Amino acid sequence: MKKVALALAIIASSLVFTSNTNAQTKIGMFDREAVLSLMPGIQRVDSLMQKFVKDSLQTEYEMTYTEYNYKDSLLKGDTTAPKTLNASIKKVRIDEVNKLKAKLVGWQQYQQQEYQRKQAEYLQPFMEKIYHAMEEVIAEQKYTQIFKPDVFEYFELDKANEFNLRVLDKMKIPLPQQIEDQIKALKGGTKSATNAKPQTKPAGKN
Repeated sequence: MKKVALALAIIASSLVFTSNTNAQTKIGMFDREAVLSLMPGIQRVDSLMQKFVKDSLQTEYEMTYTEYNYKDSLLKGDTTAPKTLNASIKKVRIDEVNKLKAKLVGWQQYQQQEYQRKQAEYLQPFMEKIYHAMEEVIAEQKYTQIFKPDVFEYFELDKANEFNLRVLDKMKIPLPQQIEDQIKALKGGTKSATNAKPQTKPAGKN
């Protein structure tokens, strides 16, 4: 209980500090999926992930299932003739069957972890370019905090989109005209609605 009270006190003091230093605080919201979906070549990640699921994960499941059935049947056959089976060998076979069974039972979680690992591998070159642009924008525009889009429910949409636009501008990639117009407006060019978030489909998502 004391730990909870201490934590609440720390949070309260940090909120007071934040309100006192609000003039120096500049918050940005970064929509990773929206920015990723606009990058050239990102569509290929979806194709690579579909191939990975079919050629790797699905094949691995089928092989694991076949191996489990085979070793389980051997183990059941061994139990009918216990006198001919060494105890240590029997234990090894039981452990193998249990390990394969556990993998099959937890396959959904295992598959999700492997999917995310492979997806991160394919997305790494894109994310490196994004993070480099983010670092430049943060340094130039003096952002102090960057959050995901779902952190604050009432965050101003135009302010949220501003950071995304600056990052896209830094990357110098081909963009839809609507986004180009928003960037020009942000930089003091032609007037455009910066709060019109592009309707984009997240890339490479499970």
